[in-house]
Amino acid sequence: MSSLVQFWQSHASELWALLGQHLALVLASTVVAVAAGVPIGIVAARRPRIGGPLAGAASVVQTIPSLALFGFLLPLPLVGGIGARTALAALILYALLPIIRTTAAGLRSIDPAILEAADAMGMTPRQRLTQVELPLALPSIVAGIRVAAVIGVGTVTIAAAIGAGGLGEYIYRGLSMVDATVILAGAIPVAALALSVDGVLFAAERALSWRGRRRRASRAAVAVVAGTAAIGLTLTAYSSEERIVVGSKNFTEQVVLGELMAQAIERYAGLPVDRRLNLGGTFICDRALQTGDIDLYVEYSGTALTAVFKQPVQRDPAAVLDTVRTLYADTGRTMLSPLGFNNTFAILVRSAEARARGLTRLSQLAAHAPGWRAAFGYEFLERADGYRGLAESYGLRFREPPRVMDLTLIYRALADGQVDVIAGDATAGLIEALDLRALEDDRQYFPPYDAVPVVHAATLLRHPEIAAALGRLSGRVTAEAMRRMNYAVDGELQDPLVVVRAFLDGLES
Repeated sequence: MSSLVQFWQSHASELWALLGQHLALVLASTVVAVAAGVPIGIVAARRPRIGGPLAGAASVVQTIPSLALFGFLLPLPLVGGIGARTALAALILYALLPIIRTTAAGLRSIDPAILEAADAMGMTPRQRLTQVELPLALPSIVAGIRVAAVIGVGTVTIAAAIGAGGLGEYIYRGLSMVDATVILAGAIPVAALALSVDGVLFAAERALSWRGRRRRASRAAVAVVAGTAAIGLTLTAYSSEERIVVGSKNFTEQVVLGELMAQAIERYAGLPVDRRLNLGGTFICDRALQTGDIDLYVEYSGTALTAVFKQPVQRDPAAVLDTVRTLYADTGRTMLSPLGFNNTFAILVRSAEARARGLTRLSQLAAHAPGWRAAFGYEFLERADGYRGLAESYGLRFREPPRVMDLTLIYRALADGQVDVIAGDATAGLIEALDLRALEDDRQYFPPYDAVPVVHAATLLRHPEIAAALGRLSGRVTAEAMRRMNYAVDGELQDPLVVVRAFLDGLES
């Protein structure tokens, strides 16, 4: 517990910023969902033939897993792309169903005698709705808003995977570092926020059930809406300032490299930087770069060749770099000079197993594979230079189809004996920390994977100093240096910001 408190104290400003982002996303999405869901609920109560299909569509959305929904929304115009737009769209869609259903249920539960009395008084349908039906259904509507808001608090954590910010950043950072303290640093405030939101709205629901407090509750609701609008305007004004947006994929080395790019730009170019780290895999980062949602990230030459541009595998490092540089230039992106290390795939086993069986090369693995279990990241299973080609080249047949696992957990699964073979990164710090063994690629299956910064060409035209700042790192981030930084984060649980700052200070000394 003391380490958790120390983490919060040392990251106080960041914690409050992430909490503010989290709360703003929930408030904004809930307000929009109320504005759309209450009218749909009214239609569903009064005209079921029209409102029924709308409520049904909201029910279908509710069955879609969060990550899948983000995947569907990412390519769409206007609402797509990484960041708050996509997150807000998903949160609004998830919040609609409880609001629609409770609004319709509240209106249907009104005593028909009350409605007949309103008609007898000569009220128009609109007057009856606004002065009688909605006030009576308001406690039920607030109950739906309560459910929607609590759902939103939890869903925002997943939105951190697409750069939407919020407390989910700590959870994803902790998963990538396999650090329970960092995970809890995000999970506990999220739980506290969910309980707080639920408590506040429950109190509002109770207050609305007492006639004498309705007017004050209405004023409170107006204040909440106004506050949300103010937060939205503040966020809009903040986002209007031009900042260089640095992205990264969702594993430790990429987070470290993203932080390295960010600090180099801040230190050597003097430009403000917005970090969008832990974005997901290659395809999310590449799309974000193409659409301008991020300005740069670090890619690997072999990954760009086969996964991004769908070109045949090449083995010559210089030829791969030349090909990829030309392909990027043709699509409005600029590949800068390599950082200095080649992070090829590494097929890993436990060191104890390797010693006991005399395993040193991949060609020896085929004899043991039928009795072993394998696990790979989803990209490795799908890529042209991934599992299928590896299995064909080395004749690998495992006991069962390989499991698909997140890269942040796969090393630990191997060390704990849950699986026997994984595909990792040659520079991963957890290889040493967990006593794993990388098998030699003796048939030279994997292409080169030189780490290279890729920048949106329009960004370089506006800020050519970025190229000069990142050029100071060219050839100076060796495999050994990268492995040390990864180990400092994964093995020693240091903050990537501190690790990168120490590395840059060492380059200047």
